[in-house]
Amino acid sequence: MPEVGQPFPDFSLPNQDGETVKLSDLRGKRVILFAYPKAGTSGCTTQACGFRDAFPRIEAADSVVLGISPDAPKDNKKWQIDENLPYDLLSDEDHSHLEAWGAWGEKSMYGNTYEGVIRSHWIIDENGILQDEQIKISPADSIAKGLKALGL
Repeated sequence: MPEVGQPFPDFSLPNQDGETVKLSDLRGKRVILFAYPKAGTSGCTTQACGFRDAFPRIEAADSVVLGISPDAPKDNKKWQIDENLPYDLLSDEDHSHLEAWGAWGEKSMYGNTYEGVIRSHWIIDENGILQDEQIKISPADSIAKGLKALGL
């Protein structure tokens, strides 16, 4: 699991267009990477649209937004279009990265227990160092704390 103050593990994952996004290619920019359970659901849309609405300020601060979920690229593409999201949505279909980063685990809803994405975010500085980590966070808090960690 990544630790604050340490390098965030590099990754290469497909975005909504099937193109590979590699963290190390983003050196020189700060990155807010947020994990969401499922494209198009209400909490995920709140989180994604919050970052969308703040995107001009984030971009002006020389920062990048990336979303990540186990959704297939085509599902992320549909959601990106539907919600006019101006940033990449990454597919971790086998959830291996989400697991390694502590954002996959046991959840419960309506009395049922299952494994899935634990809503989270990470702030990675321009040198690839993890600056902030929020595991198991609400959509609204993810937006507020993510922007605060970026100094916005």
